[in-house]
Amino acid sequence: MQSLRKLAVMAALGAGMLLSAAVQAHPKLVSSSPAEGSTVEAPAKIELHFSEKLLTQLSGAKLVMTEMPGMSHSSPMGVKAAVSGSVDPNVMLITPTAPLTTGTYQVQWRAISSDTHPITGAVTFKVK
Repeated sequence: MQSLRKLAVMAALGAGMLLSAAVQAHPKLVSSSPAEGSTVEAPAKIELHFSEKLLTQLSGAKLVMTEMPGMSHSSPMGVKAAVSGSVDPNVMLITPTAPLTTGTYQVQWRAISSDTHPITGAVTFKVK
């Protein structure tokens, strides 16, 4: 009975480790510049740092202005920006085509790594 119990515990631990490895296979947003919730001068570029190498041809982002001074009831507005990879394969770059004006912005991103499972998220920041 004791060895059966040990075998069950070992099987459960092994299954947990496999599940944990599968969950860790997805890219996670590690940090961003500007940081989530920060207020900054208009950035020339936005950097998203992920836990894994991205497949840049399948990953992407959209930059949206969600709020502007004096227009509290306006709809979110897309902002033209180029999205590209970086020298660091874990980094996605978002470069606005024109300087960002005062307001609140959100980067809506989709990251895909070698497991090809898309992970999505958003980073919000304010420009002074």
